[in-house]
Amino acid sequence: MRKKVSRKKQLLGDFVRTARARVTPQMAGLTAGLRRRTPGLRREEVALLCDISVTWYTWIEQGRDVSVSAHVWSTLADVLHLNPAERAYLFELADVIDPDSTKAEHGSLPLNLQDCVDTIAGPAYILDKTWNILYFNQGMDALFGQWLSITESPNLLRFIFEVDVAKAVVLNWENRAMRAVSEFRADVAASIEQPDVQMLVETLSLNSPVFKHWWDRQTVLAREGGLREFMHPQDGYQEYEQLTFRLATHLDYKLVMLLPRNVTTLNVKNI
Repeated sequence: MRKKVSRKKQLLGDFVRTARARVTPQMAGLTAGLRRRTPGLRREEVALLCDISVTWYTWIEQGRDVSVSAHVWSTLADVLHLNPAERAYLFELADVIDPDSTKAEHGSLPLNLQDCVDTIAGPAYILDKTWNILYFNQGMDALFGQWLSITESPNLLRFIFEVDVAKAVVLNWENRAMRAVSEFRADVAASIEQPDVQMLVETLSLNSPVFKHWWDRQTVLAREGGLREFMHPQDGYQEYEQLTFRLATHLDYKLVMLLPRNVTTLNVKNI
């Protein structure tokens, strides 16, 4: 007895079939040949271009539960000329991580991200894939003792593990350091083989025994918000509620905000 098609797989099959109908042979680099009864590519043509069997491809369009590699989905997205939003939708329905996340980004970064963090009352910053701090406001710079503004290419992991002041400023540093490594591993899982990620991991492993210890432990944790406590050298104890948001068009980029929780923090100058 044939298994019932799940709603998600049915949507996937319908989407792929509709996208196929929009692609002409010329768009796929094929000759049109004889007159076609229906527009778009034939199933066997898509299967050939994706280097899979016609039966396998037919099952995809039928919404059947088949095992398809991320590479095949990526090739299919290219063959069907999917735009970034369509590509992301395809991988979401397929429950597969896009092996080339850069294709899922919708153009260049907005130009007003610095204005965005400047308008936030509490400390705020924007991280990229390797946790480089691309943008930060004065509150964040003050919290880190102006280290951000005097560092050419500030990186959150390098601050935590290579800057001595971090151990004094970040309360419960040992636990935060462990979580930082575990969350970073989860963040870069899809891009672990990229040179910039490998270089950062190698550098931190050489410079910080603590980082190397936790990296070698293979711990993985989802990024969480919640209480963040700091001991500022001039302004004393401060506590914040951390919130993190991903940019809708660039999922590798995160906006991190620290919302003041205690009265002392609310009254701190420049924070």
